[in-house]
Amino acid sequence: MSSMKKLMGISGLAASAIALSSAPALADELNSGDTAWMLTSTALVLMMTIPGLALFYGGMVRRKNVLATAAQSFAVACLMTVLWMVVGYSFAFGDGGSLNAFFGGFGRVFLMGMETGSLSGTIPESVFMTFQMTFAIITPALITGAFADRMKFSAMLWFLGLWMVLVYAPVCHWVWGGGFLGDEGVLDFAGGTVVHINAGVAGLVCAIVLGKRLGFGSENMAPHNLVLSVIGASLLWVGWFGFNAGSAVAADGAAGMAMAVTQIATAAAALSWMFIEWVVRNKPSVLGVISGAVSGLVAITPASGFVGPTGALFIGLIAGGACFWGATSLKRMAGYDDSLDAFGVHGVGGIVGAILTGVFAVEAVGGTPGLIEGNAAQVWIQIEGIAATVIYSGIASFVLLKIIDAVIGLRVSKEVEIEGLDLNLHGETVH
Repeated sequence: MSSMKKLMGISGLAASAIALSSAPALADELNSGDTAWMLTSTALVLMMTIPGLALFYGGMVRRKNVLATAAQSFAVACLMTVLWMVVGYSFAFGDGGSLNAFFGGFGRVFLMGMETGSLSGTIPESVFMTFQMTFAIITPALITGAFADRMKFSAMLWFLGLWMVLVYAPVCHWVWGGGFLGDEGVLDFAGGTVVHINAGVAGLVCAIVLGKRLGFGSENMAPHNLVLSVIGASLLWVGWFGFNAGSAVAADGAAGMAMAVTQIATAAAALSWMFIEWVVRNKPSVLGVISGAVSGLVAITPASGFVGPTGALFIGLIAGGACFWGATSLKRMAGYDDSLDAFGVHGVGGIVGAILTGVFAVEAVGGTPGLIEGNAAQVWIQIEGIAATVIYSGIASFVLLKIIDAVIGLRVSKEVEIEGLDLNLHGETVH
């Protein structure tokens, strides 16, 4: 009997310990579980750019430009890290005072005031800052797909550096840093407006301003190594769990649901694109299925903290078809040369995902009901967020490109473009 009582006592203590460990942490108390998850998520999101995007984009260009394309992603990761530390984090997440609806201010430049004990919710502020840094890295890196094969390396660095500081950081503040779009109730869990629409629109403007690649429409522009692109897409898919589930900024049920709906939407979009292409072109291409997967990842990004599994399934199915149209028919009809479909996948997918977030949002998941649950106004709020991002990103990107073109020029010479960027810009080549 005494042994039984001891056993019951031990069981009671264990149950109490479990209950305490699973209880929500106070907002100003460090939670080691949340911190561990966010450290992991930060590494996963960085992996999306290097090596994920570098391989994904690198495999899709012609052999003579593969190193230049991969180098863009790597160089962007380095440049954005420094710029985010110097001014980007302050502009995005600082306190802008009377201008806070639009701008985060200069209070956190060079990360002033950040110490070992500084917290952001239940995690160290240094971890939150670095997590957000990885978003500031991949967003401009996505734009490089639109102007692949033809922009000067120096012009790319100037444009994307200025773009991150003057376009990405402010839009990030509008949505996540206490700005006006967040106050108006725009739902963007992990970057539909901040990342994908923002980058997609900038990419479209780049493609239009730079003009078409030499030989576009007459020469073979087929990818030189789709195995690299498959590996890159796979790394993007895995890394995206850090992107979406990490945006919960906690190791909790919201992160778990974000991970689940991300997987479901991605698979559904890949199948959607694949079967549509199979019907239209008689064969399911490898490039098509991996592009479909990325379109699903893009579309579920704003919705990942607000929808359930069924909503995710429909978002994926719709996004796969919409992005197939954006990367094929729309590009053909409009006549622009978006080299690797930065706008066709990220712009179109981001817009579709942002709107459908307003349709499929579930109050029990994210606290806000969508159209299906009777809140039709949320769809209009989402459209307002899309419009603000499209207008600002489009105009600001155009102005930056024109200034840089006037000062140093945007495009490589005809001879360099024909011979290839690898040898001419970097003095190296792949055999």
